[in-house]
Amino acid sequence: MMPEISDKKLIKQYLHGDEKSLGFLIKCYLKPIYNFVYRYVSEAASAEDITQETFVKVWKNLNKFDQRKHFKTWIFCLAKNTAIDFLRKKKEIPFSEFEDSAGNNFLVENLRNDALLPEAILEQQDLAAVLSVALKRLAPLYRTVLFLRHNDHSTFREIADQLGEPLNTVKSRYRRAIIALRRIIF
Repeated sequence: MMPEISDKKLIKQYLHGDEKSLGFLIKCYLKPIYNFVYRYVSEAASAEDITQETFVKVWKNLNKFDQRKHFKTWIFCLAKNTAIDFLRKKKEIPFSEFEDSAGNNFLVENLRNDALLPEAILEQQDLAAVLSVALKRLAPLYRTVLFLRHNDHSTFREIADQLGEPLNTVKSRYRRAIIALRRIIF
């Protein structure tokens, strides 16, 4: 049995011509990547294809990998993006395939109407107006963190990087902003 070798060492060895190092990386991550992808697509054959495509991307782009970063994070990000791309490309089933021999489409007949009722629309507009006023009363740093977190869907780490602030400072501002909003609104 081979002793544990770090991902960084295997990457360096591969980039210096040792083809077996890439094989060790693939062997180490094959099952975790497959299991991760399977959770996205819930289909074994598709998960296998996506996993294979992920490792082809690793092979093609390993020389561009920033070795100051964690390989595990990078490969799982590649797998996630590959799975999402697969789901976007997945062929949609036309409504006509749900028709019976008489031409009746049971799917159309059973579709729910999720349109909001006029009262619900007014409630949402009122809530949006209250929230808008409350947000204007917050300190700019709090508004910025809330905006990046909820409108841009950024992680706290991404917000910290964008603002050039420590991660814990960003988390603290976020918590304080939520508390301040509650006090203003309620």
